[in-house]
Amino acid sequence: MSHNKLRCIILDDEIPSLKFLKILLDQVENVEIVKVFNDPLAVVREYKELEFDFCILDIEMPQLTGFDLAEILQDYPIIFATAYKQYASEAFNINAVDYITKPISLQRLKQAVDKVRIQVSKSVVSEQPYAQFNTDKGKALIHFDRVLFIRNSDVDSRDKVFFFDDDTDVMVKNISFGGLLAILPASGFIRINKREIISLRIVKFFNSEEIVTTLKDQLDKPLVLGLSETYRKTFMELITAGG
Repeated sequence: MSHNKLRCIILDDEIPSLKFLKILLDQVENVEIVKVFNDPLAVVREYKELEFDFCILDIEMPQLTGFDLAEILQDYPIIFATAYKQYASEAFNINAVDYITKPISLQRLKQAVDKVRIQVSKSVVSEQPYAQFNTDKGKALIHFDRVLFIRNSDVDSRDKVFFFDDDTDVMVKNISFGGLLAILPASGFIRINKREIISLRIVKFFNSEEIVTTLKDQLDKPLVLGLSETYRKTFMELITAGG
């Protein structure tokens, strides 16, 4: 399921900067601005209700910085746009797609959007059957056909626990669900709630609220996982596309 237009939200607490960014983005082909924000707290309140592919964030703002927001929006590709060069290394540490310094040029903005487009298209078409990850036991090569589901770590939500078909599991360090979905085969894996991505092959029954899986819980009963409203539509589309 791909749409040609990339949908984005933009945030800058300074209105002139925001207006200028909007004017520039309107000149970038195949980009649709879903919503413009000048208050980071409004983004936190509203982003779950919006359908968008990436965000452009200012960094220095009162109440919440762009980095604080990036933690909350960690499943979306992020471009930082700021007047300050000194944040660049920090931006890339948190997996920003790009970092643009103001005053922004149209050419530079187009480059950044192209990077987002590559990342988003990777999540639609992933060729590799495996990938290398940093785990709590060192580097590991994980074959996707062995992965049943992936869950946020209870200790640190930046870490993810992979559960395999031989009843083993491994902790993958410091990766977002967005980063994972960009690597995992798009036809086989889907996010179902804030905490979990599943392989479609474990789906036995489902309704609009929950998924009964082929796996067993600690009491040897079928493992039931929640399907949240945010991810329901995509889940249903993928299931029906698969037959």
